[in-house]
Amino acid sequence: MAGLRIIFMGTPEFACPTLRKLIERGEEVIAVVTQPDRPKGRGQKLVPPPVKALAQEHGIPVLQPLKVRTPESVDEIRRLAPDLIVVVAFGQILPQSLLDIPKHGCINIHASLLPRYRGAAPLNWCLINGETETGITTMMMDAGLDTGDMLVKRAIPIGPDEDAQSLHDRLSQLGAETIDETLDLLLAGKLVREKQDDSLTCYAPMLKKEDGLVDWTREPVQVKNQVRGFTPWPGAYTFLDGKTLKLYRVAVAGETGDPGEILRVGREGILVGCGSGSILIQELQLEGRKRLPTAEFLAGFRLEPGTRLGEAGSVEH
Repeated sequence: MAGLRIIFMGTPEFACPTLRKLIERGEEVIAVVTQPDRPKGRGQKLVPPPVKALAQEHGIPVLQPLKVRTPESVDEIRRLAPDLIVVVAFGQILPQSLLDIPKHGCINIHASLLPRYRGAAPLNWCLINGETETGITTMMMDAGLDTGDMLVKRAIPIGPDEDAQSLHDRLSQLGAETIDETLDLLLAGKLVREKQDDSLTCYAPMLKKEDGLVDWTREPVQVKNQVRGFTPWPGAYTFLDGKTLKLYRVAVAGETGDPGEILRVGREGILVGCGSGSILIQELQLEGRKRLPTAEFLAGFRLEPGTRLGEAGSVEH
């Protein structure tokens, strides 16, 4: 049996397992729509999005409109006559004129258990807010922001020390499994749509670099969750003698001290006062240096108890 005529819309690595799954299933992926190539690195060389590279490996035509909502882009997609559009982390809002094209609609793979965490960074905000469970929801897209009818939900627990990178990798694979189940139900005529309860939602805005600045007056668990949610990007950070100090792995500790004060330095880490307790910094990166476990960092950098971490330009001892 011939597969569905599908247009796949996605951009980052997160979307690649889903595209692979559609290819494995034997669906007829007639085109991939992705963001334009972007300059990267010191040489600012144009680099294709991961989804484009995967599509080219499989000989799938690639469209890279600057704005998918222009009449020209919508007309180009209409001419392809897709049965279905599958969207994963595409990076642009789709107009109603595009959503109306496929006979089976547009299905989005969203990295949270909707209606919770609508928005651009659900995975990160789950960690920042200390959630213990998240998952994938497939939904029928409408003109709102992640407001469409829910189709299939798959939940997974969040590990207490899990960061955004490891959760990203697991949800990326779960997304592929969930679209597999969703398409099976669609083809069998058994796909059930469930309306979202808007009263249960919360917004997960895109992360900004400045949101990563650690406030040492917050509770230890809040600081730890901030580090988890901002690792690897854009990074939770503080300042040491005016230089940016990124924090990649920390643990909650019980000792108390002034917020931002280094209480103890040892092979197990750097103990810093915060809120009603402290945290132990176990992996870090000082501006101009490599990311290192704290023990290795301290082998080449002298740090005294009583030093304060804090705002840029502050040098307190």
